[in-house]
Parts: sequence; structure tokens; C-alpha cells
Amino acid sequence: MKLQHVPARQGALWVRQGFATFRRQPMGFTALFAAFLFAVLALSLLPFIGTALLLVLLPLGSLGFMVATRRVLEGRFPLPQAFIEPLRTGRPRLLALVRLGIAYAVATGVILWVCDLVDGGAFEALFDAQSATDSTADVVAAKLGDPRLEAGVLLRFALLGLLSVPFWHAPALVHWGGFGAGKALFASTVAMWRNKGAFLVYSIAWFAVLMVFALIANLAFAILGRLQLMPFVAMAGSLVFSTIFYASLWFTFADCFASDDGALRPVPYLRKETP
Repeated sequence: MKLQHVPARQGALWVRQGFATFRRQPMGFTALFAAFLFAVLALSLLPFIGTALLLVLLPLGSLGFMVATRRVLEGRFPLPQAFIEPLRTGRPRLLALVRLGIAYAVATGVILWVCDLVDGGAFEALFDAQSATDSTADVVAAKLGDPRLEAGVLLRFALLGLLSVPFWHAPALVHWGGFGAGKALFASTVAMWRNKGAFLVYSIAWFAVLMVFALIANLAFAILGRLQLMPFVAMAGSLVFSTIFYASLWFTFADCFASDDGALRPVPYLRKETP
């Protein structure tokens, strides 16, 4: 498995490839994302251990979508078994994935603990107020007005964003490259840094897609006089774009690394879209 450098414009192509792959199997990817959300909901309902187990399994979830995308590119249907396939590749890789999951859960827990210290629990208080059935608009407004809230939110975004760097490619490097957990985290960090231009464009492209969708949807419903329907459209749009985002993850990995066995070989019909 060799690290590759890609031009910054490749980030926009990754987004286009995600859309192109989704169009090949829209129902399959939608069903896969629905199964993923159901698993997340089921785990979140488990007392005590549910949240911790969910965090441990999140790296496996992103890897499952990569496996599913690769299946579609090979002309196969993206079945939920894509989430199980990485667990059947042998004991060393299974243990490496478990270590990655535990490391991710611990790191996330530490980040949230530090953020709670910084904002004095303001973010947690706002979440509780919004979730409570007896909360009033004044109570929520008071929580939103807490001056510590902004610092806590920004710190969460910054630290969780940094955490995604070593874990972005790590599960895929374990699955397709046979890396150990520590080596996979290091290689992922190096790959993200060397291709930071492409990932910056990738982030900007996704932001632009969401903003254009929001602008068009708001304008259309304003003209129709049906702005009350906008929350439902926004929810549906977020689910679709989240699915396409996960479908695009494979391409960010396949372009940043090359393997001697050809497992990450380019897909001709998508490569023709390169600017």
C-alpha cells in the first residue's frame, strides 16, 4: 500500500463520483443508510453501554460504506453485509479494527469531557432543555444566551474535526492493506496532510452543494407559499446527502493510496469525469 499525492481539484471529483455511484444504486444505498441509522438508534437506546458501543463501531460503519461502494463499482448490489465483511478477514485485522474502535471511543469521550469543562456544561444543558417535553421557549432561549456556549460548540467542532484525520483512512488501511491499528492511524494522518488541498476542496464542494440545495428549496417553497414544508424537505435532503457523502468515502481512500494487487485500481467510467 503506497501513499499517493493528488491535486487539489480531485476533491471536487470525489463529490461528483459519490453522486455518480449513488445514481447507479439509489435504492441500495438508501436501504444501506437506513440500516445504519437503525443500528445507531438501537444502540443509543441501550442503557449504560449503548453509547460506548456505538462509538466503538463507528469506524466500522464508515468502512462498511466503502465496501458497499466498491461492490457497486464491481456491478454488485450494496447489501448490509458490507458492514460485516471486514470482520471476516482474519483475526489480526479483526483485532486491529477493535483497537481502532476502542481508541476512537476513548478519544471522543476525552474530547467531550474537555469541552464540558470549557463550557461549564452549557452545551449539555441546552441539549437537555431542547429534549425536555416541559421546556418553554424562554428556557431554551436562556440556554442559547449562555456566553460559554459558543466556545464549547466551536471547540467540539475543532477537536472532533482533528480526530477525524487519523481515523479517516485507518479502517480501510486495516481492511485492504493489513495495517496494524497504530500504523493505520499514522498513515491516515500523513495522507490527509499530504493531500490537504484535495480534502479542503472536498469540504468546500460539499458545503457548496448543501448551500445551493438550501437556497433553491427555500426559494421554491417561498414562491409556492409553503415554507412550513421546508423542515421536512430539509430532513429528507440531509438523509440523501449524508448517504451520498458516505458513498464518496471510497474515492478519497482509493486516490490517496495504491496497492500492488490492484485492489484500489481506478474505475474507468468515473475517471472520465476528471476535469
